[in-house]
Amino acid sequence: MSAQTAAKTSAPKPECPTGYDLLHNPRLNKGTAFTQEERRAWRLEGLLPPAVTTIDLQVARRHAEIACLADDLQKYLVLSDLQARNETLYYAVLMSDPATYMPLVYTPAVGEACQKFAHIFRQARGMYLPISAGGRLKELLSNWPEKDVRFIVVTDGERILGLGDLGAGGMGIPIGKLALYTACAGVPPQYCLPIVLDVGTNNQSLLDDPLYQGLRQHRVRGEEYLAFVDEFVAAVQQLYPKCCIQWEDFANFNAVPILARYRDKICTFNDDVQGTAGIVLAGIFAALRLTGQKLTDQRFLFLGAGSAATGIAELISLSMTRAGMDPAAARQRNPLFDINGLLVTSRTDLADFQKPFAQERTPISTFVEAVEALRPTGIIGLSTVPKLFSREVIEAMARINERPIVFPLSNPTSRSECTAEEAYRWSDGRAVFASGSPFPPVEIVGRRFIPGQGNNVYIFPAMGMAVFATEATRVTEDMFIVAAQAVAEQVTEENLSMGLIYPPQSRILAASLHVAERIATHIFDTGLAGVKRPDDVGALVRARAYRPVYPSPDNVGSGGPP
Repeated sequence: MSAQTAAKTSAPKPECPTGYDLLHNPRLNKGTAFTQEERRAWRLEGLLPPAVTTIDLQVARRHAEIACLADDLQKYLVLSDLQARNETLYYAVLMSDPATYMPLVYTPAVGEACQKFAHIFRQARGMYLPISAGGRLKELLSNWPEKDVRFIVVTDGERILGLGDLGAGGMGIPIGKLALYTACAGVPPQYCLPIVLDVGTNNQSLLDDPLYQGLRQHRVRGEEYLAFVDEFVAAVQQLYPKCCIQWEDFANFNAVPILARYRDKICTFNDDVQGTAGIVLAGIFAALRLTGQKLTDQRFLFLGAGSAATGIAELISLSMTRAGMDPAAARQRNPLFDINGLLVTSRTDLADFQKPFAQERTPISTFVEAVEALRPTGIIGLSTVPKLFSREVIEAMARINERPIVFPLSNPTSRSECTAEEAYRWSDGRAVFASGSPFPPVEIVGRRFIPGQGNNVYIFPAMGMAVFATEATRVTEDMFIVAAQAVAEQVTEENLSMGLIYPPQSRILAASLHVAERIATHIFDTGLAGVKRPDDVGALVRARAYRPVYPSPDNVGSGGPP
């Protein structure tokens, strides 16, 4: 075929961008991977260096660049710039080495990025919906260029990780979460929309910062706040009827009622409450293979009593109930401890969502005393306060249990209740350990331990993929139990021998598609699917999964399903 014929047959559709515009369209840009024929046909000649490179070489170039950078925030920024410039290459980089890049696009690097968001801002991504635009949210949402949105991750920025109120800077969380939807489970990125509901901030340092980009007012509360959230949900339902809304990093007193308000009306979930619960339950299922015990024999003491802690306690209790235990008795096996001590029935400061877990006993004011009195088989930290799993606490757990379960889950790493080395050393290598943020391997008592990371990334992307493939109308608690079981069943005996109670992050895509298949099967079994059940559910999930393959400008959907 002649060059002239190739150019003629490759000519893009009239509505597709060409030339300089094409190079600045992140979904269509291939950079130096455009072939000579494509460059000629799409008016790119002279706009790129003459050499044509493959996507594999482009990935290798980015690996080398990022490896030379001094700190994680710089790496985060380079990846963010790549996402804004060449979306396919961005996901090819992430998916080529997920264990390396997940901590850079999400926790722990995203915590610092959110704190410094106004100072490192480069270009807009996602949507900012200020409460000052109340009454016009449908109009604002209509400005988003994609008309078929299937997933929204939304925050109001009030409780970002363990860092508190970061206002509009919380946008880093939805951006990072949705990147993991794609990189870890294959949800096509064109269906994903990150959103900040800006209702103000009570962080005075942000209000005093001339570079802060959010509303300069204190947070709106009460009925006005709920009306704003109601308007947002209604607008999403009108514009994107197949959309699933994931609530992220809302303060406890908003997170719990918001989830209760919508969970039985629309397709929605709260990852802090339900996703965290799912991944902790998955870790428990795997840990029990090491301890040789049954779930109904466990007692878990929680350090922290917010929405995440009660969400985990509730899902564990539900799973115990599914195993034959009385629901009230199951909740009593999951006591909570907060800044004012053990949650007991005589306390007058308990929120409604905490009361089912209150214990009928005298008050206990220190955590180590609670460990001694309640004799838990496992401790789960969600306090956001570092070092509260002290040597005294870990040694007490090791006296009580042959294999104590120790899960310090607070993020980022600086907020972890203890380190992996502390947990292993103080328990003489007997702790079954998982943390919220990553820790390096530990050499102790002649053994090498690989600390597990109880990262929601094993749950929420797979949940998203299952919902996407089935067009599910609801997300239920049982779907998270199914997800937890599906994660745990992928942990091998070799993994367990090294102390690893989650599948290796290096194979996160395969693990997530397995979990998504299990969830999707449950969705079809319970009649919650919006599409007809296929003969092979796994094939449906795999067929809908995104792969980072360069699309043609006149075939935008080639990188994912139609």
